[in-house]
Amino acid sequence: MNGSKFTFDLIAQDGSARAGVFHTPHGDIPTPIFAPVGTQATVKSLTQRHLQELDAKLILANTYHLYLRPGDDLIAEMGGLHQFMGWDGPILTDSGGFQVFSLSDMNKIDEDGVTFKSYLDGSMHRFTPELSVKIQENLGSDIIMAFDECADPYDPDYSEKAMQRTHRWAERCKAAKTRDDQALFGIVQGGVFPELREASARFIASLDLPGNAIGGLSVGETKDEMHAMIELVNSILPHDKPRYMMGVGTPQDLVNSIKRGIDIFDCVLPTRLARHSAAMTNNGRMNMMNAQFARDERPISETCTCYTCQNHSRAYIRHLIQAREMLGGTLLSIHNVHTLLELARNLRQAILEGRFDQFANQYLSNFEA
Repeated sequence: MNGSKFTFDLIAQDGSARAGVFHTPHGDIPTPIFAPVGTQATVKSLTQRHLQELDAKLILANTYHLYLRPGDDLIAEMGGLHQFMGWDGPILTDSGGFQVFSLSDMNKIDEDGVTFKSYLDGSMHRFTPELSVKIQENLGSDIIMAFDECADPYDPDYSEKAMQRTHRWAERCKAAKTRDDQALFGIVQGGVFPELREASARFIASLDLPGNAIGGLSVGETKDEMHAMIELVNSILPHDKPRYMMGVGTPQDLVNSIKRGIDIFDCVLPTRLARHSAAMTNNGRMNMMNAQFARDERPISETCTCYTCQNHSRAYIRHLIQAREMLGGTLLSIHNVHTLLELARNLRQAILEGRFDQFANQYLSNFEA
């Protein structure tokens, strides 16, 4: 089944930047869009009401973590992820592949799949492409990802082996999929090597899936290398299907990737920064622990329309963080997630109005890393 319940309408294009709508059974996803990450079926420190008020149109949950705890069978028994977590909008689940390789201090990769040790209790588990699809079908997410291998981007020999294995696993995922209310996305790999990325993009495009993703970037390569790979891959991937850039979430990366034709993003960055007392703004990051904010009556950003900035001062947020009150992390998470969601909305509007380059150039020039 090829995702018949999923269609992508490309509404406008300004240069390579695109504005569209991806239609799913749980609602429309306007693109470009940023998806907050809810690893354990929760966007850390935020309620589902917060996410609704922030107008989040897509959230991500993690196959690996939910498989280990509480278990995908339990979630299926509870009515699927939407019912389990009380979220009625679109959900994307990753395949678990990245976590299998990055979180386990012991894993063994073979042609059939990966055997790995749980980070929770040391128990041994095995993922195959077929099992990854089965878990995601139990979770009931709207967008599911093919099981792939993310390799060292600078190792040409292993990057090619991992890419070829990713292709074979993508075919197996497509064959294993049984639900027509889920859209399977393939993943382009190939490190920083143009010939591999080109070959991978052509192969993944040939599978004719409802959407496609770019994996294995934002893992240590330079920005120039990342941008070159995005441009190359997007010159090959189908024009009429959404393109998802996995694990990317700084404001600069959103602007530069949308400029090159990316439609969907996800990243843990906004809530992770909040847990480390940092606020994201359109001019850079602010360490809210700084003593200069102790008597600062201003909001984090005087131009921000989020709940935090409309109701609370820098001084109050700094106090909460110093007192280790949970509300501090919640207020910063609301602000940080809003900042990326609003940036994506503003970029979309700029595309629709044919002024993307003007907006993007102004934004990047104002941004202080």
